Amino acid sequence: MKIIVLDSSVLGLVTNPKATALNQSCVAWLRAHVRQNALIVVPEIVDYEVRRELIRAGKARGLRSLDAFINLTLYEPLTTAAMRQAAQLWAQARQAGRATAAPDALDGDVIVCAQALQVAARPQHAGDDLIIATDNPRHLRPFVTADEWQNII
Repeated sequence: MKIIVLDSSVLGLVTNPKATALNQSCVAWLRAHVRQNALIVVPEIVDYEVRRELIRAGKARGLRSLDAFINLTLYEPLTTAAMRQAAQLWAQARQAGRATAAPDALDGDVIVCAQALQVAARPQHAGDDLIIATDNPRHLRPFVTADEWQNII
């Protein structure tokens, strides 16, 4: 089975209630994967990143769309194990000279990766193909398979 973990850019596109060509294309892409029985995962850190902006901007329709969509996916909550794995990933990247954010930043990218790795590590997903769908895979690729959503077939 394919496990597709959504980054905030993709989650924002598929839950945006405004019908633009780009978000309609992203919704069609996601539906095609769902028809092929892909597991769609929304990490809690990604929900937070999208939700905080919708709240700030007062976008009630966007929040309702986000909530409705999340009910159709595997929602991966933040756990101590995920945060500890994120700390490991962050430290390894720093030691290798590959900073993914400012030294004092929370660094949501490594948290997304850690949450994705937590899903993939479960026995029921042994052998499954994990990929993070994003619009900027560069910061994620040192840790997990990631690609621009349009490239994920």
